This record gives sequence, C-alpha cells and structure tokens, in this order.
Amino acid sequence: AEAGGPRDTAPGQQLRALFYALPPGESSFRTVEEVPDYVEKSIPFFITFIGLEFAVSWIQKRKLPGRINDGISSLSLGILSRLPDVLFRSIELISYIYVWNNYRLFELPWDSPWTWYLTLLGVDFAYYCFHRMSHEVNILWAAHQVHHSSEDYNLFTALRQSVVQKYTSWMFNLPMALFIPPSVFAVHLQFNLLYQFWIHTEVITKLGPLEWILNTPSHHRVHHGRNPYCIDKNYGGTLIIWDRIFGTFEAEDAKVVYGLTHPVNSFDPIMLQLRPLAHIWNTFWATPGFCNKLSVIFKGPGWGPGKPRLGLPEEIPVITGKEVPFNPYVPAYLNCYALVHFAVIVDLYTELLASMTMLSQGTVLLRIGFIILSLVSFGLLMENKSKAGILEIIRCLVFIGVYKLGYFRSQVSFLGYAYEV
Repeated sequence: AEAGGPRDTAPGQQLRALFYALPPGESSFRTVEEVPDYVEKSIPFFITFIGLEFAVSWIQKRKLPGRINDGISSLSLGILSRLPDVLFRSIELISYIYVWNNYRLFELPWDSPWTWYLTLLGVDFAYYCFHRMSHEVNILWAAHQVHHSSEDYNLFTALRQSVVQKYTSWMFNLPMALFIPPSVFAVHLQFNLLYQFWIHTEVITKLGPLEWILNTPSHHRVHHGRNPYCIDKNYGGTLIIWDRIFGTFEAEDAKVVYGLTHPVNSFDPIMLQLRPLAHIWNTFWATPGFCNKLSVIFKGPGWGPGKPRLGLPEEIPVITGKEVPFNPYVPAYLNCYALVHFAVIVDLYTELLASMTMLSQGTVLLRIGFIILSLVSFGLLMENKSKAGILEIIRCLVFIGVYKLGYFRSQVSFLGYAYEV
C-alpha cells in the first residue's frame, strides 16, 4: 500500500505487532481512521500463545500454568474492561485529538521515522509515569490493583484489566498532543499495550542482553510479586530503561509469590473492581482531620497518620513461601459447567462487537447487562457461594427468554438449539 493509504495487516504483521516489531514504514498513517485495530486483530494470537504456554508448561513442569477459576476470572475482567468501548469511543483518543486540534504548538510529520521513534519513547515514558502513580496514589491504585489481584502468573493475567483505569491514564499522554499527530500516537498506544501481553508468563526465563533495555517476563514477574523486594518495582511498559534511570528497578531474585499483599479473595469481577474503592470510602470517613482524609485518597495505599507517604516497608507482610492461593473447592462438573457457559458468553460478546453498529442502543445495553450478570454468576459459582445456584437459574431463564425473542444470536447459527439446551 502507498504511505498513508488504507491497508490490511497480514498475519505476519499482526504477530510482529505483539512484539513491537513493526517498523515506521509499515505502521505510519496520515489519519486516525486509517490506523488498524491491532488489538482486535491480535486476539487469535492471544489464544494461540495461551495454548502454547499451556503446552510448554506441561512439558517443563508437568503442570498447567494456572487454574480454571482464576483463568475465567481474568478473562471476565478483560471482557468487563472492554464493555465501555462498545458504547463510547476511547477517552484516550478523544482527549488527545481535542488537544491536538485546539492547542498544538507545532506539527511533526506523520510519515517521518523520527516522529515514530519519538512517539515510541513518549508513549512508553508516559506509561511509566502513570503506572508508577497508580502504585503510589491510593485512588489510582484502587483501580489498578485489579490487574495485580491474580495469584497465578500466566498469559490470562495480562487480560485482567480495570474498567475505570483508562479514565485516569489519558491525561499522562496529553503533552504529546502538542506536537505528535494523533495517528502516530494511536499506533504506539496499541503497540505498548500489546507488547505487555507476552511478558506475563513463567515459561520464559531470562533473555540475555535484552534484559538491560526491554521489559521482559523476568522483570515483570517482579512487578507482580508481593514479596517485600518486589513492591513498587519495574513499572516499565516496553522499556526497562526508565526504571533503571529513576531507581525503581529490581532484578528477579527469590521465588516470586504473586498477588496483592492483602488479597481480595474473590472471583466476582464486580467485587474485584469495587471492594478497594469501598475500602477507601470507609477509611476516608474513619480517618480524623481534613488533611488526613485527603491523604487517604492521594498518598500511598500503605499510608496512615504519622507514616511516610508510601507507608512503612516493615508493615509489608512477610512471605514464607507457604502461601496458599484462594481456591475454594468446587466439584469437577461445576468447573466444566462454568467453562461451557463462559464459552457461550465469549461467543455472544464477540458477536456483539461484530454487529454493534447495526443494533439499537437498547439491544446493546441489554446484551451488556446480560454479559455482566453472567460474569458475576460464574464468579460466585467458582467461589461456591450459597446463593450462586439461585442466581444462575435466574440467569439461564433470562437467557432463554431473550434468546427466544431474538435479542441474542450466536456467530455460529447451528449452535442456537444447543445454547437453549
């Protein structure tokens, strides 16, 4: 394709996009409308790599890299985080384009390799700043902690995302809108996100000299650890150089224990999103003094009256190596049931994405509501909650009703009857 003209991304290009390996000549566009949806096009590779991770883990260790309940929870949070995009355009692009149109100081050429490389650095540095703030400011951490809530570490964890985090991250990119074209920014925003998918794994150990420059699985395992030496380290997205420059780098050492220092212990995606916010709300009203109340919101998660901004390191729980992940017992048939029904919801979700421009707003809202109800029900089932069965019966009856009325449909037409069964 000519520079700036419409083009399709071939499978090889889609694969290389996961590793930030598309050079300027292949990924420069004149307008935002021409920029491919690299994330959506990469979904088949997500699935492929997850399958490959399972195979390699089984060969290496004779065990799978995760659990059914945690994997479904991660995928549920990933779906939940994308549902607002069905209704609204990305706030990151909307805000960026607004600043570009009204306040830009000068315009770098969209087709210059130097603009491409500058944007690579700019987007990654903005991510480092936001990511670090998300760990050091309590109200931002309440959103970001969702990504850290898994006690497993695998490619499913990469998809575990917050619903509200994107509504605070956008402002860190705005300085670039003063001179970098939106089309170039839109490319790197996606590449920076995609790159971080493959580093969520334990099957890759060290990558030699690349460890000095790039964020790697080894570096990112440290970031997801709750060991004292792992806390608030390795914030980089694509590059690890920012952590080395600003003193937040830590190499992988003792075996990493994953998850939060104070686990939420839930597979309910709504609970995982809201419980930390509820904790801040309760702490805010229980803390005396106006300045202290503000500190609850804007200082670190470990802060308390009389403590440093980020809390006291000695209060971080000691890791013994005997920590047991949250894993309520459920019968094997219930795990199978949850897997089958979750697959149905994934099908309905992808069909919604494919057809949302042809649906009425009421139908879209109905489908989104049902998807959320289903994800919550699956989470409660995997927690073996006493009222989960009642909610699941209600969910299935709702499904039959709306499916018969034509508000739902499968991408694979012959599965209609099977879904009703």
